[in-house]
Amino acid sequence: EVKLVESGGRLVQPGGSLKLSCAGSGFTFDDYMIGWFRQAPGKEREGISCASLGENIIYYDDSVKGRFTVSSDSAKTIMYLEMNNLKPEDTAVYYCAVGRGLLVTPTHLGLNDIQHWGQGTQVTVSN
Repeated sequence: EVKLVESGGRLVQPGGSLKLSCAGSGFTFDDYMIGWFRQAPGKEREGISCASLGENIIYYDDSVKGRFTVSSDSAKTIMYLEMNNLKPEDTAVYYCAVGRGLLVTPTHLGLNDIQHWGQGTQVTVSN
């Protein structure tokens, strides 16, 4: 069974750091394009990064560029989102997903033909 399980979300102070994990089972991340999304309260889900790990191609939304980093373990079974210098506006439920293609436009990042979503993990940035 193909499954994505996320972990690592919690309450953190502004300026702090977190590292989210997305563990895949039943596949490796080389099999798909990968993406990280988030949904803040009252807002639509937005893509913040999408990548082809096999080709070492990673895109970041301007809102997180320079602060967030996508990586994986050597076996390509766990995907990470390292978040630094967190801001209150980063508060959201964060989701990982895998799909068949990358979606990159001047205003949006995402995946085409999404195959699987993680369950989401809450990140709250607040004093």
